[in-house]
Amino acid sequence: MLSKVAERLYWTARYIERVENTARLVSVYDKLLFDLPKDINIGWYNLVVLNSATELFEDRYKVQDERNVVKFMLADDTNPSSMLTALKMVRENIRTSRDVVPAETWELINEVYLYAKNNIQLGINRSRRHDYLSEVIKGCQMLSGLLYGTMSHDAGWQFMKLGRDLERADMTTRILDAGAFGLLQANGDASVNLRQIVWGNVLRSASAYMSYRRTLKGAVYGPDVANFMLEDPHFPRAFQFCLMQMDVAAAKLPKNDAVRKVIKAIKPEPRLAEEDTDLGQPFRDYLNDLQVQLGELHEAIAATWFPVP
Repeated sequence: MLSKVAERLYWTARYIERVENTARLVSVYDKLLFDLPKDINIGWYNLVVLNSATELFEDRYKVQDERNVVKFMLADDTNPSSMLTALKMVRENIRTSRDVVPAETWELINEVYLYAKNNIQLGINRSRRHDYLSEVIKGCQMLSGLLYGTMSHDAGWQFMKLGRDLERADMTTRILDAGAFGLLQANGDASVNLRQIVWGNVLRSASAYMSYRRTLKGAVYGPDVANFMLEDPHFPRAFQFCLMQMDVAAAKLPKNDAVRKVIKAIKPEPRLAEEDTDLGQPFRDYLNDLQVQLGELHEAIAATWFPVP
């Protein structure tokens, strides 16, 4: 397979995952802020911080309010990680890869893209935001299902798996960071109820709540949530599961030694203390280190299979 085709497929999967995850994050954060006690001040700007986009946001907006943050996350064409920007990139990559993806993919991505673009104000305004984002999420899931069920699981599919699971693992760390950061902002005043609200929403943002309860059969508890989302070998959005899937995909591609070595060096083992109920700054530093390692994995993938001429 030509490296440029492989790279487009890799990024197609990354961007599909990014669109869905951004929509999930905004939707669940909206619900989280609604559920929080009124004396707890956790602002929308946290989403910008967690996406490492503070400088870009400050260049565009003077006020760190809900409308500006949601617009930046969903619709801003200067933000390379905004939902619409990522969706536009999915569409472009599928357009230029139509000879290797199922024909129906082009029709479906156009439907999802046009819906998201033409109705973006529903996402920016609060009253219809949840319904709008739910439709975008469903569109991404339909697209992923179509590709999984009808695309030949050859080398091209393995590159898509690499992209999907790398993006998914990265977002898992950011979702956990959102929970830890929110409780840090409570300045040590986090009650048991507040912790359960925050960590429950962390699980819901990854559609992990039922799997967590089936696996642990107990209350929602911060360290348990972190361990589940990082180390569970069966849940599809758990960091460890994503690593395992990337290793399986890489093993089916040629010249895979360097990439597999990087994958195996990443160890999602936070070693949480039993009393560390809020998962404070050391845990956030650990998550940041995982994100750096995922960046290094991307560089290894690019150097191995997408070399610059």
